[in-house]
Amino acid sequence: MRRIARAVCRFGGLAVCLGAGSASAAAPTYHRDVAPILQKHCQDCHRPGQVAPFALLTFEQASKRAHDIVRVTAEGRMPPWHASVEGSVRFRDARVLPAGAAAVLSSWVEGGVLEGDPGDAPAPRNFGSEWGLGAPDLVLRSGEMYQVPAEGPDETRVFVIPTGLTEGRWVQGIDFRPTAPKVVHHVLAAFDTSGRARQLDARDPMPGYRTAGGYGFWPAGEMDGWAPGKAPHRLPDGVARYLPAGSDLLVQVHYHKSGKVEADATAVGLYFARAPVDKQLHATGVFPPVKNLLPLRWNLRIPAGAADHEVTGEDVIRQDIHIVAVIPHMHWLGKDFLLNAERPDGSATTLVKIDRWDFNWQETYDLAEPLALSKGTTLRMRAHFDNSPANAVNPSRPPVEVRWGEQTTDEMCIAFLHFTRDDEHLAGRPPARFRQPKEDSGR
Repeated sequence: MRRIARAVCRFGGLAVCLGAGSASAAAPTYHRDVAPILQKHCQDCHRPGQVAPFALLTFEQASKRAHDIVRVTAEGRMPPWHASVEGSVRFRDARVLPAGAAAVLSSWVEGGVLEGDPGDAPAPRNFGSEWGLGAPDLVLRSGEMYQVPAEGPDETRVFVIPTGLTEGRWVQGIDFRPTAPKVVHHVLAAFDTSGRARQLDARDPMPGYRTAGGYGFWPAGEMDGWAPGKAPHRLPDGVARYLPAGSDLLVQVHYHKSGKVEADATAVGLYFARAPVDKQLHATGVFPPVKNLLPLRWNLRIPAGAADHEVTGEDVIRQDIHIVAVIPHMHWLGKDFLLNAERPDGSATTLVKIDRWDFNWQETYDLAEPLALSKGTTLRMRAHFDNSPANAVNPSRPPVEVRWGEQTTDEMCIAFLHFTRDDEHLAGRPPARFRQPKEDSGR
């Protein structure tokens, strides 16, 4: 009977209490029921050396945090994933608990946080190489460790790393490995071919240079980013980013203080394309209306005390494309975010919908499959901001009027998109702006 009851309680690889058998047989245990959930959905971050503040690898660790685990999973705060998964667009690596998993965790606590039989436990996860995609083709890291102070406001620094490339390379995958992940809020990467970043670096006595956001100038191109929990992956076959010879990699790191001094030198692993590349990855963005052109500034003004201030923006796609990823961006006052694509034939697709914005978990939402959007499609962005005293993360007390700006106490409202152009066929050649004249003459 015990064997039958155990079989009845299995659901999707997880033991779910269905009320069969005795109360002791039905009650979830750590080894049989909880460990598989934590392995699959929590341990990427909740293990030594990762961003989470504690590990969840053993019964002792999990039982100590049992009530907190139930609370944050029931509230949908963990695993951290804020985009809706109910629309027609599917995302890669969505951190969402399967149906019934939160109930298993709750039943485990209600049943007395039982350990169970260690023989029921799955084999421990093997996290393998520190690099999620295996050994990179090229690893770049700043030559100096940056000492992150123990206390103070968040800061953003850009580290300039010569690539040493003597020829341009197509990059199909990128991974990031912070030395001190607990103080790294997020990482962005770009590249410079002008030498401007080296000039800014030389003016700052510390490793890298401080910036209020961005890179202090427009870089030659972008190279993806990282936030806690983001899994690295290769772009679809035939799609890559181009990194020209002699370029400098710019690694922008947003640090938040942990209460003790930390040393960081975030490493970047590059994976080169293994087959000819036909399309390069492009980037664009949807912004609010422009207020003035010189200097470029967008019309965003959030009144003090406004609890549901709406900001909109739109743009029209001027060629047939395939969307690869969507990256919403707001600061602390962000409340919700929506980006829709309305095609000329009247059909519409929700590209991303976030009902509860969290500045601490900004994601690159990679589509599971590239999405075709035809020329003339309108991208419509709508977001709301909470600048009221009731907003617990409002950085101003009392609230003040907030406008567009680079500081986290300012605000932004942007929908970045990664895409490929249907009319672009590179056949393995560099993008036109990085070609030598002899390469064009040989066409």
